[in-house]
Amino acid sequence: MDPERWQRISPLLDALFELEPPARELRLAQLREEDPALADELQTLITLDESHEDFLSEPLIPPLSALRAGGEVGPYRLERLLGEGGMGQVWLAARADGLYQRRVALKLLRPGLADSNLRLRFSRERQILARLAHPHIARLLDAGISSDGLPYLALEYVEGEPITDYCRNHQLPLEQRLRMFHQICDAVSHAHANLIVHRDLKPSNILVTPSGDVRLLDFGIAKLLDSDAPMIEQTRTGVRAFTLHYAAPEQVRGEPVTTMTDVYALGVVLFELLTDTKPYRLKRQTDAEWEEAILAADPQRPSHTVLRRAEDAGADVHALRRHARMLSGDLDNIVLKTLSKRPEHRYPSVEALALDMSRYEAGRPVQARPQNLGYRFGKYLRRHRWALATGTLVAVVLTAALAIVAWQARQAVAEAGRAQAMQDFMVGVFESARGTPEGQALDLRGLLDDSLDRGNRELALQPRARAELLGLIARLRIGLGDYREALVLLNRQAGVLETAADAPVSLQLESLTQRGQALRLLGEPRQCIGLMQPALPTARREQAQLPPQVSEFYSQLGRCRRDNGERQGARQLFERSLTLRRDDRDDVGTVENLIDLANLQADAGQSGAALQGYQQARTQLQQKVGARHALMVEIGSHMASLQQGLEQIDAAERSAANAFALGLEVYGAQHPATQSLRRQLAGLHIEQGRYAMADRELREAIALQQGRVHAGGDPAETKRGASELGRLQRQLGLVAWERGDNATALASMQHAVALARREEDNARLADALFDQARLLHAIGR
Repeated sequence: MDPERWQRISPLLDALFELEPPARELRLAQLREEDPALADELQTLITLDESHEDFLSEPLIPPLSALRAGGEVGPYRLERLLGEGGMGQVWLAARADGLYQRRVALKLLRPGLADSNLRLRFSRERQILARLAHPHIARLLDAGISSDGLPYLALEYVEGEPITDYCRNHQLPLEQRLRMFHQICDAVSHAHANLIVHRDLKPSNILVTPSGDVRLLDFGIAKLLDSDAPMIEQTRTGVRAFTLHYAAPEQVRGEPVTTMTDVYALGVVLFELLTDTKPYRLKRQTDAEWEEAILAADPQRPSHTVLRRAEDAGADVHALRRHARMLSGDLDNIVLKTLSKRPEHRYPSVEALALDMSRYEAGRPVQARPQNLGYRFGKYLRRHRWALATGTLVAVVLTAALAIVAWQARQAVAEAGRAQAMQDFMVGVFESARGTPEGQALDLRGLLDDSLDRGNRELALQPRARAELLGLIARLRIGLGDYREALVLLNRQAGVLETAADAPVSLQLESLTQRGQALRLLGEPRQCIGLMQPALPTARREQAQLPPQVSEFYSQLGRCRRDNGERQGARQLFERSLTLRRDDRDDVGTVENLIDLANLQADAGQSGAALQGYQQARTQLQQKVGARHALMVEIGSHMASLQQGLEQIDAAERSAANAFALGLEVYGAQHPATQSLRRQLAGLHIEQGRYAMADRELREAIALQQGRVHAGGDPAETKRGASELGRLQRQLGLVAWERGDNATALASMQHAVALARREEDNARLADALFDQARLLHAIGR
């Protein structure tokens, strides 16, 4: 069968094996109507699989002849069988000639492995291997071929169990597992220093003694067996000199083996130590499927693997989630670096891997992820506590970290010089903030302004780097709620990108997306659509290569369409984005799109379905990301609005209060999202008759809003701020009236009327005059 035909058949065959026999027959009948020849081939393969399930597992070289305890192989007397595998048997044995009393693990190889050069290689290599003196390596003591042609290897006998079994059976915590992994790295590094590559590292070759010491077995055995024969010869014999589940891609392809081959195998072992499972999710577990995964599939993140187990777990679900959080981030990245398909993308040595593990354990930045500012700054904050005046700084720093991580991930090796210049610049900006006096809050807005000025000077001759800087600062400004300032920066970025000949599509899409977001947040959805719509064909064309950027583009354009009343178009974009984000395992983005779809249901009056959608988003956010995420603020606000509409006032008040408390923590009091929730909570207090609580929240909201209005700035923003301030004054007046405080009520109404007149807002003026007239009539004036 030619490869092209197999590429078509393979996924269909996998899908058929997933079905129960009746459903499989039905599907085959459907395929037969479309392509009879294809259906016949599939039926033949299924029949072969059912009738010859084990035919591939039989070795093509003869098995060992019957051996019994008491028999002799070379100078060794066999005592008992320890194990048996595809390459042969392992016996506990002792010297029959009494040369020494030590027991050995005698590995007896199948006769078919003894090619004409084996004896010569044994003689040449065993002296080198015998010099491997390390406390965590079981030494190779002897190697030879018996008088009847049976190859044997005598190794130091180690009483213990495979490291994965030991850790699982003793329920070892993460710290102890990592300590053992360091012992493995020490041993492998020692062998590499002696120019010996293991080639077959796996848990069964890494034993833990009853005292808890790690011992590595079979060092150099694969090298002894390797006759440098072509891959076709290895295939013919049916035996590999490595174990497939732990093999690196270059081993599967039959390419030369290097020390980085052992690095890959160590990555698989580390993955198992962290997760108790292997890095690839396979359906049929066949050798062919394993080879395909090793060569082409992306390994899972260890933290995602543990989270997936948590979804199916019972009493241990909370412990599994805690464990996943411990793995998320640095350990995920360390493991994925070791499992890179190309050797040059892995750690260059086992020492480098061990050093990165030590950095992780010390809480310092690791090399397995880009050394970007946000990541280094986060590590710095954990080691040196700055005075944080509000939750705003925390939210912005986290946003900065995520933004710059995304930026750094886009850099290619060929751009290392420019990337380093940008990195050095940003690190310098934040390092300069270390001069903030102890106990004094850091001025984030001032820091961003300073970094902008510095960037204009230092990056003037690097337009792409300057464009990236403008985008980062704009994103942080959006996080602070400074939407107008962000739009100014983004418009400037667009101008710079026009002059940057090397600006990639990813950066152009990000720039458009952020400009659209800023316009939407400023209440200009039509302008957002006019800006982003022409780039939709580009986004569609690039979605396979740039899923994070394109999914965000779809989401922002969908929100602009929703705000413009185009619900069907918005839904299509949200669903496209959701598919991309689920495929890309973007947990936060997935939750965002679940919220978007629930918003559309709420717009359509489907309150029950919308409430269920928000609850699903909340549950997924709690499970995959955490309960203190900023999206929880948005979800709580939406749920409160729906519950209020369904006359579930108590539930609405609880939802709004919880969201408001979290908003204060992650955003700070001045952020638009927090201010909106404060007003929402005040309205619910009024509906519940809690006028004193409503009065307190409204006065706080008025004080904050007055500060924004008096600060001046953009005229349109000032007008909107004054309009909102007038509405708050009217609400405060009505609350004071209900409480019998007529003087405060009248003063608040007069403020509202004056603001509406000043801003020439006729609609607001009419509402304010009506409320004022009602109040005057009620008090007899």
